[in-house]
Amino acid sequence: MADFLPAFERMLVNEGGYRLVKVAGDNGGLTYAGISRKAWPDWPGWDDIDAGRVPDATMVRGFYRANFWRPLELDEVADQRIAQTLFDFAVNAGPGTAAKLAQLVIGTTPDGKVGPRTLAALNAANADQFVPLYALAKIARYRDIVTRDRSQIKFLLGWINRTLKEAA
Repeated sequence: MADFLPAFERMLVNEGGYRLVKVAGDNGGLTYAGISRKAWPDWPGWDDIDAGRVPDATMVRGFYRANFWRPLELDEVADQRIAQTLFDFAVNAGPGTAAKLAQLVIGTTPDGKVGPRTLAALNAANADQFVPLYALAKIARYRDIVTRDRSQIKFLLGWINRTLKEAA
């Protein structure tokens, strides 16, 4: 079964590490270790940051495990590469979107929830086929975002590079 820690470490690199960041035009606003204050205003790490302290790394890992890894049932996914690419995309686009795209790739009902049928199909999937097909689906989604909102075009190359890195 897939292991959270290596997937987390790889994702954290993609998110820029344990840093406080605000990128102009980023809809997520202020982030710490990729955790958006706008999306997660009640995350306890913000109290530490507001007090001038660095949030504990265990708190960051726990946040990602609870909000992105577990909702996708990734402990039950047999292939590490499949779990890792799902996890990384969930962090970037949300677990529901990550699940829906995976369901489209594996041919199950795209409801955005990982249940027994989705898990069975993910575990039956060949990672060498799934990962590149999933990467293409992610790139198409990014294209659609930029088509709807031209202000997001400055992030397109980064999104594509992140996708290709995960597919390699």
